[in-house]
Amino acid sequence: MNFIWVWNAKTIKRYMIIAIAAFFTAGILFVERSQIPVFSTDEEPFAIYKVDAEDKEIALTFNISWGEERATPILDTLKELDIAGTFFVSAEWAERHPEIVERILEDGHELGNHGYEHDHYTKWDDEKIKSDIQKSNRIITEVSNETPKYLRPPNGTFDERVLNIAADLNYDVIHWSINSEDWKNPGVDTIVENVISEVTNGDIVLMHASDSAKQTNEALPEIIDQLKSSGFNFNTISELLSGAEISSKEVH
Repeated sequence: MNFIWVWNAKTIKRYMIIAIAAFFTAGILFVERSQIPVFSTDEEPFAIYKVDAEDKEIALTFNISWGEERATPILDTLKELDIAGTFFVSAEWAERHPEIVERILEDGHELGNHGYEHDHYTKWDDEKIKSDIQKSNRIITEVSNETPKYLRPPNGTFDERVLNIAADLNYDVIHWSINSEDWKNPGVDTIVENVISEVTNGDIVLMHASDSAKQTNEALPEIIDQLKSSGFNFNTISELLSGAEISSKEVH
């Protein structure tokens, strides 16, 4: 049976993984609660879903694949509250809304790659996956003058093939540990509760800035206020991942 490794990391520098692998022999594993291995010398594909952080740091991430009505109010709210986040944008969306992409960067946020066609990569063959990531990378780079280094596959679905292809293209796959489920529009209070009830140090929070997420901007101020009151700081993915240890979680 094949396994995918979803990594909980505060750094994803691959040279650190290589150094760790060189230091630890193949049979040495560190075991946490529930017998989850932290270090393994097997070269497994990995995705990052949270950070093993000592401090109260989290990252707000926003997926955008269509629409122009919801993104700007969300950017206005984040600017007013002085919060930086990471926006995973569909390249098909980015090429139609370059002015919003420019605003994202001007406001100090980070851009991530969310593919071009918004479909499940796990349904595709290897070449189509690779082509979509490369096309998206090229368009986002042309629109923003910045090359994204993080990939969140469309719909958040991936398998071992997707992880290997992303790694070959020098991308790190970013998943999430907290799902706001804002795209379901379950009500502002529910979105707030979905985030703050489970949040811990190092969490990556999934939210949306597409037009389908009609209640996200209403929920944001309350989420940010409550988390700030609890002592949390907000980082981009790059900030969250910089300089710490790596651990892993096995996913069937």
